[in-house]
Amino acid sequence: MDRTAWITRIADRFTVQPVVGLLGPRQCGKTTLARAYAEHHSNLAVTRFDLEDPLDLAALANPRLALQDLSGLVIIDEIQRAPELFPLLRVLVDRPNNQARFLVLGSASRDLLRQSSESLAGRIGYIELTPFSLAETGSESKDRLWLRGGFPPAFLAASEAASRQWRKDYIATFLERDIPALGIAIAPQSLRRFWTMLADYHGQIVNLSELGRSFGAADTTIRRYMDILEATFMVRQLRPWHENISKRQVKAPKLYFRDTGLLHGLLDIPDKSALTRHPKLGPSWEGFALEEVVRANGAGPEDIWFWATHGGAELDLLIAKGTRRDGFEFKYTDRPASTRSMHTAIESLKLDQLTVIYPGERRIPLAEKIEAIGLAEYVQSLRA
Repeated sequence: MDRTAWITRIADRFTVQPVVGLLGPRQCGKTTLARAYAEHHSNLAVTRFDLEDPLDLAALANPRLALQDLSGLVIIDEIQRAPELFPLLRVLVDRPNNQARFLVLGSASRDLLRQSSESLAGRIGYIELTPFSLAETGSESKDRLWLRGGFPPAFLAASEAASRQWRKDYIATFLERDIPALGIAIAPQSLRRFWTMLADYHGQIVNLSELGRSFGAADTTIRRYMDILEATFMVRQLRPWHENISKRQVKAPKLYFRDTGLLHGLLDIPDKSALTRHPKLGPSWEGFALEEVVRANGAGPEDIWFWATHGGAELDLLIAKGTRRDGFEFKYTDRPASTRSMHTAIESLKLDQLTVIYPGERRIPLAEKIEAIGLAEYVQSLRA
């Protein structure tokens, strides 16, 4: 898969900062991308350390001695396993004649690494690498990407059965090895049960008290579990937008699995036929399309919201950048139509545009400031 755009983003960050953090879920392609970046810049000397490799760990037993004389590109994989390296990296890049650039790869979010990486403030730029997106796979692979998800081994598997097995194994490894490796002491069985329960909440507003009663745990425990899954790029907690209006507005977050392949694995959905008959068909499409729209717009967590009132008006996604506000509704239908709720959202939130994203191919004007666009065409339009 050609990921040239990501290579360009890394190069651009290195023009500003001596350290680039490439973060994303395990198996999303960080290591492969780092190798591709190194090959693309073949004039650089490259030194690579994998913190899951015992030999590399032994080589870094005295990290300053191992790193201080290096020049060119230094790649450190799975940096979350050795957060004590961050202060040393600051010392090294601050040297007057520093000739090294550090590309650190991590399977945890900036929030989870923040305390350890604070010493690199002003010296590190972060890039979040996602699994494959529709812009990368092409519109002809839309249904495959939706069903299998974007993790390269799942998307590229030779069969549906092989893809399902990979995702099953991924979930087990994540729970049994990756979470404990982050220093998070939660029994894998408890987190699996919680994760499976969350699959039923995909696309819904989350009530922590209700979740706690169902799971038999305190609200604080539920919040901690959700924060862990969010910090490891498994779920998205979409924040509610509050406008200064008379309507009573929802204040709880909305939950989405960021990869629909993992969602379908937890829901035991084997193929497209089973998906089209499943009660979670609509929410599954909504989550898939939402992630694609967020990526296509280059929107960060600080730019995206949902909006809902207790009277029933709602908006699936609000992207607010600068003074512009764009609204999105996601509908799994072949006949999209405008609704009273959409007009209420436009008026209450002062939207510049409201786009209905659906699985079709045509652009359909629905009303003033409201247009229906097929997902693939929408993503393509932003790349043009």
